[in-house]
Amino acid sequence: MGSEGPEGFPADGEGPVRAVTLDPFYIDRYAVTNHRFRQFVEAAGYLTDAERLGWSFVFAGHLQDSGASAQAVPHLHWWRRVDRADWRHPEGPDSGIASREAHPVVHVSWNDANAYALWAGKRLPTEAEWEYAARGGLEQKLYPWGDELTPGGRHLCNLWQGEFPTHDTAEDGYSAPAPVDAFPPNGYGLFNIAGNVWEWCQDWFSPDYHLLATRTNPIGPPDGGAKVMKGGSYLCHASYCNRYRVAARTCNTPDSSTTNAGFRCVRDP
Repeated sequence: MGSEGPEGFPADGEGPVRAVTLDPFYIDRYAVTNHRFRQFVEAAGYLTDAERLGWSFVFAGHLQDSGASAQAVPHLHWWRRVDRADWRHPEGPDSGIASREAHPVVHVSWNDANAYALWAGKRLPTEAEWEYAARGGLEQKLYPWGDELTPGGRHLCNLWQGEFPTHDTAEDGYSAPAPVDAFPPNGYGLFNIAGNVWEWCQDWFSPDYHLLATRTNPIGPPDGGAKVMKGGSYLCHASYCNRYRVAARTCNTPDSSTTNAGFRCVRDP
């Protein structure tokens, strides 16, 4: 796992390239959908972090309610803190998910994802498990399908095309999260493992913990301030964030939620 290529972000701790040994595991073919998350919420009486806080982060270009309270985020002007945005109302209080049952649930924090996984008898993947599964049997390729982003001009994931953040040409067919099965699966049968929505992992984030940590079933540092996220999202663009590569990584605090973050689960045999 890992990467040392020029396209990477050394400060993120993508390298060095290293051999990691993992025990067998099962992983969901799809990110958790709105339909499945609704079943969890109704069965468990669960309230997400965004619902408790009363707001979440929405991409400014997708705001549907001109009357919604939307506070700009300093230095990241394409994000808005929107009151009453949550998994049921992805773009603000006047939006809904009635036509998006097969779309990935978003506005879920790490806490929310972990709670769902426990309810489902599963768990969140470690970063090493996620990366192994995302590679689909390929070794040291940039993407789950190889080294070329659009082989033969064919789009294989949901990313931003055009000029970020002002104009998305949606050449891949989507300018927002796509259904969880929208693109062909990788070599292990996993759908939308690159792009579409960021996926939470079990590990606390560190740019250097792995340098001295075990290479057998690594699980990251014992504590920290943010959790690992992998895979990139529909808002990723090569001009500022090409973290849709398999080895790329980012993080967010466990109670944070956004319009481009979801998750999938794993379980042990």
